[in-house]
Amino acid sequence: MARYHTPGSLSEACAVLAESPAVIAAGCTDLFPATEARTLPGPVLDLADIDELRGIGVSDQEIRIGALTSWSEIRHADLPPAFDMLRAAAAEVGGVQIQNAGTIGGNLCNASPAADGVPPLLALDAEVSLCSSRGARRMALSDFLTGPRQTARAGDEILTEIRLPRRDGASRFLKLGARHSLVISIVMVAARLVCDSGRIREAALAVGACSAVAVRLPALEAALTGAPSDRAVDLVEADLVTRQLAPIDDIRADAPYRVEAAVELIRRAVADLTGEAGA
Repeated sequence: MARYHTPGSLSEACAVLAESPAVIAAGCTDLFPATEARTLPGPVLDLADIDELRGIGVSDQEIRIGALTSWSEIRHADLPPAFDMLRAAAAEVGGVQIQNAGTIGGNLCNASPAADGVPPLLALDAEVSLCSSRGARRMALSDFLTGPRQTARAGDEILTEIRLPRRDGASRFLKLGARHSLVISIVMVAARLVCDSGRIREAALAVGACSAVAVRLPALEAALTGAPSDRAVDLVEADLVTRQLAPIDDIRADAPYRVEAAVELIRRAVADLTGEAGA
């Protein structure tokens, strides 16, 4: 059996996985650094020639992002203001070379707790689509990511696309790292608010790098919904943020610092979105 597969269609790729397991390769910006040997172990399934997995489609109901779409494409895409946080996160994924090669699907399957793109996707209610010879299925991104470097993808499945419902409002992405660029996050937050007639009609907030997987903040979202927009920052209480988090100590930061930073970044994002930052 060939050890390096380069199928030209999704059906061909699924047929390869139906026969036997294989290492799935896309942009390889995560795959190669994690490989200790000089070559990739086992058969490799290279998805690079499958054009149906690329591109961004925009409709009145949703936005579809193919799994092989690069971060550079997302960064420069013409998307509604609610998606500004995703475009901002795309600009933080490594350097330009990584953004040109790295794919959104590979990033999600790598499932790093510090993946910059995940909090914005969570705050946009993203779903992922998976395909195999057995059929196709969709699930919420929050269900797909099950732990550090762990997902709900079966061994014979390929992540094919990310689907995002059209959302209103404005959004922000903020990231804290040890230096200005090319840095793994200590903590990052994504915030989307819909403000109407001086009140917050809708709130979606997520935090990454502070737990096994990035998480939404439902208690804080509930507290902000319906509140006066000029009092929003006062409602960002530490307990409403930290109850969802379970940060670890590592070489980049200890757990207490991560918690404090997450609260501060949420406050800054909310202040910016409501105009309180310049008040």
